[in-house]
Amino acid sequence: MKGKLWQWRAHRRHGRVRIPPGSPPGTLIPHPEAASADSWVLGYGPDALVERSLGSPAEFPDRGESATVTWIHTPGLGETAQIEALGEHFDLHRLALEDVLTLHQRPKAEVYRDHLFVVVRLPAWEGTDQIGQLSLFLGSNWLLSFGAGTEASLAPVVERIRRGRGRIRGAGSDYLLYAILDAVIDGYFPVLERHGEALEALEDAVLARPDAQVVTGIHELKHDLLALRRAVWPLREVLNTLIRGDAPHVGEQARLYLRDCYDHVIQIMDIVETYREIASGLVDIYLSSQSARMNEIMKVLTIIATIFIPLGTIAGIYGMNFDPEVSPWNMPELGWRFGYPFALGIMATLAGALMLWFWRRGWLSNGRNGPT
Repeated sequence: MKGKLWQWRAHRRHGRVRIPPGSPPGTLIPHPEAASADSWVLGYGPDALVERSLGSPAEFPDRGESATVTWIHTPGLGETAQIEALGEHFDLHRLALEDVLTLHQRPKAEVYRDHLFVVVRLPAWEGTDQIGQLSLFLGSNWLLSFGAGTEASLAPVVERIRRGRGRIRGAGSDYLLYAILDAVIDGYFPVLERHGEALEALEDAVLARPDAQVVTGIHELKHDLLALRRAVWPLREVLNTLIRGDAPHVGEQARLYLRDCYDHVIQIMDIVETYREIASGLVDIYLSSQSARMNEIMKVLTIIATIFIPLGTIAGIYGMNFDPEVSPWNMPELGWRFGYPFALGIMATLAGALMLWFWRRGWLSNGRNGPT
């Protein structure tokens, strides 16, 4: 767990690309670890489907490519040449292209003259630890998407288009935007289920065997929930922008579906906040259990010390070595035949009386009140 927490912090320190101060607006600087991958085109309509890879700028589709909607996806952000070419071909704003390459953007929706720019954060799918980023440009009959590691989130939408399931093949690009956002948002629920199971396991561990490893697991879970909160919380503002009606190329029918996405986001936010409160409560339970355990230890030690204090006093008295032949008051029982059993009997009687008194007070019953 310690290694995972260290990797999370290292990613926080080194996972962002900083544009040099004083650089012109719209400077495109790819992440040094970003891979290069070919873009692909998916053009579709009610009775048409065109799917191919995207090569040179000469092969760029002309806002539709003999189909109702054209979807271009760029999975690799390592090369800026093709991204710049797509930006020039579709007249995308340079500042928006800069945000595409600058990862860890806050989810947002920005309205430009003839297109809409949306940034969302992807949930960390099983086997990954980091939340990805998906950038979307919406036009009249086209949609561009950019994001590395987004194939798992987009695969259900691509499959629906290929098989013609639902109404996506007969709808416009705004419905495609909704389908992608819906797939991204629904992807958070399996992640939350995994976090919920981890939370239950940590809760059992805190109650059964609280130790430092459990605390480390709680802190890691709190970091994951904080990352989810940062990814989901701004989505409410994004969807509000799309639903209000002032976003270009988003029709009334698509806004109705986006309201459902808004409800899902609110639900996810509630779950995340609930999990965060439970995780914080687990830390309090751990501290309380440790304090209770320490109190039990101190109680046992105090009882043992209390019993041996009078016994040590008696043993100290009989260890003063006064000579009974000098004076009859100098401990005459030292010369008595039963003096030693008498002293041991006093000690045993006193220890038994103290134990009985402790039991009557309920101090020997693990915190439960005994007879009074």
